[in-house]
Amino acid sequence: MGTITTSDGTEIFYKDWGTGQPIVFSHGWPLSADDWDNQLLFFLSKGYRVVAHDRRGHGRSTQTGDGHDMDHYADDLKAVVDHLDLRDCIHVGHSTGGGEVTHYLARHGEDRAAKAALLCAVPPLMVQTDANPEGLPKAVFDDLQAQLAANRSAFYRALPEGPFYGFNRPGAVPSEAVIANWWRQGMMGGAKAHYDGIVAFSQTDFTEDLRTITIPVLVVHSEDDQIVPYADSGPKSAALLKNGVLKTYKDLPHGLPTTHADVVNADLLEFFRS
Repeated sequence: MGTITTSDGTEIFYKDWGTGQPIVFSHGWPLSADDWDNQLLFFLSKGYRVVAHDRRGHGRSTQTGDGHDMDHYADDLKAVVDHLDLRDCIHVGHSTGGGEVTHYLARHGEDRAAKAALLCAVPPLMVQTDANPEGLPKAVFDDLQAQLAANRSAFYRALPEGPFYGFNRPGAVPSEAVIANWWRQGMMGGAKAHYDGIVAFSQTDFTEDLRTITIPVLVVHSEDDQIVPYADSGPKSAALLKNGVLKTYKDLPHGLPTTHADVVNADLLEFFRS
């Protein structure tokens, strides 16, 4: 574990374990590298080098007041990759992290990348626009910001208790440990970063980014994702990619890397080894 300092003075925390081909994990909003603990240990045991960083303003990275946009997220990811001199990387991004990975590959090129996986990721575009009528109305994201500003702690309990992990579905058995860990990670980060991050993940259009990527990309999404709706995300991203493969689950939640790690890890490993 260590930190690097970016060109604008932001400290980025990262974990770096093992040897072998590197897998670089980009976490979702408003979490941290800790959200990948299961995957880090699993792929470490399979002979990979595993790297995961806390996005600026999240986790143990600097709670800077600005730079909470996809350009900075992609540049910070590049700073980690360059600092560790990672090559032949496999990039894995969940939710907002999938947007980060997509923008990084398009903005900084694929010379150090071999493959990528986007899990329940926000591309191509979440918000409703004239060009994206199937998207969610901007009022949905405005409401998220309002709830965060009013009582972030309460908001960060309600999301994992409900739609993030599908614990609001009939027959679901909520895990207090999973809910508390989500809350813990969220509250480690900065309110300003998380507030601005809602705009970054919802209003950034990744359409052209997806079209420029040529490496193999596995797009993983569930039809029952209540956070990033399936129809306007996974299938569209896979269709825009030059070398995209869509893996659809029927009834798994948005937080499937945690709730169904055994299923997701096996599918990722198969893709990485193929």
